[in-house]
Amino acid sequence: MFGGTFDPPHVGHLVTAVNVRHALELDVVLLVVANDPWQKSGARQVSPAADRLALVEAAVGVVDGLEASAVELERGGTSYTADTVSELRRAHPDVELALILGSDAAAGLPTWERVDEVRQAARIVVVTRPGAEAGVPPPGWEWEPVETPRLDVSSTDLRARVAGGRPLDYLVTPQVIACIEERGLYA
Repeated sequence: MFGGTFDPPHVGHLVTAVNVRHALELDVVLLVVANDPWQKSGARQVSPAADRLALVEAAVGVVDGLEASAVELERGGTSYTADTVSELRRAHPDVELALILGSDAAAGLPTWERVDEVRQAARIVVVTRPGAEAGVPPPGWEWEPVETPRLDVSSTDLRARVAGGRPLDYLVTPQVIACIEERGLYA
């Protein structure tokens, strides 16, 4: 699982997902859309979860092995990875779960809600950039680094681009551009 706000999802998210899937020979990578991302609540306005899910569905489209997941939206409330991992574990008891994180998110693991549950239920995969270190796991943690290409794309910049009338071409998929336009997002 690769969770996030995905406001909007961009090519950096997709490159990360397909490269981790390939490197670890995963059957599928779920892009799990946060319903109410607790780390961003109050910090900035987040687009409605249904819109962000539609964007992720548009982004993954027919990409083999990538799927949009509404598990956190269906559960409702604040999105905690511990709840999501627990729910996926119950639904798929024989599947090995891997949690894909950027090195910045991995560094913040000790601040997560019920983090010990996450550690026990899922293999932690930390995405690194070429030539960069995965960082040192917090005490008692192990993680597996996977190197992916560095694409310097940010959702913050993409939202500003739409608001400023600048193009999104090649930063998000054409399907995501169409979905942003159809839903009138970020303008």
